[in-house]
Amino acid sequence: MNAPRPFAPGFRLGVLGGGQLGRMLLQAAIDFNLEVAVMDPDPQAPCASLTPLFRHGSITDAQSVVEFGRQCHVLTIEIENVSAEGLRALEGMGVQVRPPARVVELIQDKRAQKQFYRDNGIPTAPFVLTRDRAEVEALAHWLPAVHKLGREGYDGRGVQIIRTPEQLHKAFDKPGLLEKLIDFKKEISVIVARNASGQTQAFPAVELVYHPEHNLVDYLVSPAAIEPAEESAAHALALEIAQKIQLVGILAVEMFLLHDGSLMVNEMAPRTHNSGHQSIEANFSSQFEQHLRAVLDLPLASTREKIPSAMVNLLGQDGHSGPARYLGMEEVLSIEGASVHLYGKANTKPFRKMGHVTVVDHDRGRLVEKIHQVKRCLRVVSQAQN
Repeated sequence: MNAPRPFAPGFRLGVLGGGQLGRMLLQAAIDFNLEVAVMDPDPQAPCASLTPLFRHGSITDAQSVVEFGRQCHVLTIEIENVSAEGLRALEGMGVQVRPPARVVELIQDKRAQKQFYRDNGIPTAPFVLTRDRAEVEALAHWLPAVHKLGREGYDGRGVQIIRTPEQLHKAFDKPGLLEKLIDFKKEISVIVARNASGQTQAFPAVELVYHPEHNLVDYLVSPAAIEPAEESAAHALALEIAQKIQLVGILAVEMFLLHDGSLMVNEMAPRTHNSGHQSIEANFSSQFEQHLRAVLDLPLASTREKIPSAMVNLLGQDGHSGPARYLGMEEVLSIEGASVHLYGKANTKPFRKMGHVTVVDHDRGRLVEKIHQVKRCLRVVSQAQN
């Protein structure tokens, strides 16, 4: 396909997945006046009302992906669970698939991802590949450890921390991996961008704080409170991975910072990521604008931080399912430097990501106070409950 360049008449960008990441990508695309088509299996997905080119369809069915993607000049993703077979077919037709199908395939299977780290000398936690629960139960001497599903885990699903032999029954009875539970000082994330011309940029490292029970980010602080040498090493490691996989797009690399200052890669995602949402308000370019620039092979923008920030995930309250209601919104909107992002999801359920709040402040102490003020004030409940 002889594709017109971005900004030329008739150019179309396609996005597989219409969730909150796609929604924020569309919001960034509006500033570039881009024509964007989106496909998602949910007819009421967050993107559905934001583009006239929304299509209800399966993103895991190869034929559906091909039919959708062949109408686009560049195709990207906002979720990894898509048909890699369909992406490969589109590449054969001349559609620019970014990130490439081979990168998507690598990320889709955590087993292959961990093997990639081992094969390429990327520091990561010691691990063993497992086929079923019985194999995990035979590895009691590895405990404490983390058992992860090879495929289809996301937002804390597909992850079980197993500390004692009595907890081995929690292991998944599907192909996965068992990795040593690492004693780390901090968990950080670095997001890097790489365009097709090979230009790269890295966002400042952010510090992640996880929900104690559900293995997903509760809030983050940017920049991470780490040493300059640790920041440089984290950037170098993320950029090394991006170069080795020949990324085109955005790559989020979650890492453990150990007590001796060394780093271990936990996981990576070749798309915009929860650990980059604060960049909308706090950086010279957001991760969403940067992703557009990268997949369209445009010059990458500055990723420098304008102001320290934090991002608090708005999660559905435990015990609440049904039409969403937001309690405490006026209090949060009264916080100086607070920006509320709701994802357009009509229904809440326990621990579902319903939105996020970014807060900014030059004083880190006040920033931390604002984090806890948001967490204390704003709750997502169901319509019928308080």
